[in-house]
Amino acid sequence: MSLVLPHRRHLLKVLAATLSLPQAWVRADTYPSRPIRLVVPFPPAGPTDLLARIVATRLAQKLGQPVVIENKPGASGMLGAEAVAKAPPDGYTLLVNASIHVINPSLYAKPRYDAIADFAPVTNMADVPLVLVVSPKLQVNTVKELIALAKSSRTPFNFASSGNATAPHLAGEAFKVATGLATMQHVPYKGSSPALTDLIGGQVQLMFDSLPSSLPFIKSGALQALAVTPSRRSSTLPNVPTISESAVPGFDFSTWYGLWAPAGTPSSILHLLAGEIAAILRSPEVREQFAKLGADPVGNSPEAFSDFTKSELAKWSKIVKQSGAKVD
Repeated sequence: MSLVLPHRRHLLKVLAATLSLPQAWVRADTYPSRPIRLVVPFPPAGPTDLLARIVATRLAQKLGQPVVIENKPGASGMLGAEAVAKAPPDGYTLLVNASIHVINPSLYAKPRYDAIADFAPVTNMADVPLVLVVSPKLQVNTVKELIALAKSSRTPFNFASSGNATAPHLAGEAFKVATGLATMQHVPYKGSSPALTDLIGGQVQLMFDSLPSSLPFIKSGALQALAVTPSRRSSTLPNVPTISESAVPGFDFSTWYGLWAPAGTPSSILHLLAGEIAAILRSPEVREQFAKLGADPVGNSPEAFSDFTKSELAKWSKIVKQSGAKVD
């Protein structure tokens, strides 16, 4: 019996066709086949970390592979983001970051990465308001009382933030400009947890914080919430007014938490992850957990998240310019 071999030209055509198939199709059947690393560019126990862990636990169950959280803080979230930008685009290294991802490009003359070109958007996981908190020891009950006390104080008030160039930092700078508190000083920390500790202890007078990390202290009475920063009230704190309605008309700040992969990651992997996370966020249990943290689940498509990040980049660029915030 003789073996009939295909014509050489036919073999070349088959090979060319195979090589021209989208990378996404080639890898769709094999992903994931090993643990996934989820980089959080901030310390443990902060809002980014808390939300990431809720999603990671359930994503591991859905994908049948461990999803390992790696906290890599530093440089306002840029160290962790840079590590992901330089990782292989195979879906095994992902970034969970806050809106700081599209804020940094406007603050740094030489950012470590391109927030748009170096990443493939997967999904926006949650929208989260910022909240203006003070220690009850300060003995103010409204934003107007806080402004009056700060202006009459012989020593400048200090406002804490989770780090230079973060959304809480910019909210504080914008508040400073809008209220005429020219002497108010910014004190950056490496994450929300140490900043909240000093706020409770009286080392700083006020802080704009992401609701998930400050909510437990608000509920316990260790901190007092004076206002939330978006244009509408939070469903988690419905009795707390907005800054816009209570003292500074037009004041509108909020933050969000998204998932990115390195640029070049196959489309099938991006859509697989986005679909699984959207299903996770629809779970009543997860929605309840998010609500306890003051977060509203989103779970949009990679395309929708891509459009959103571009619009947010333009928005925050304008806010940074108006606030005059700079990072050395």
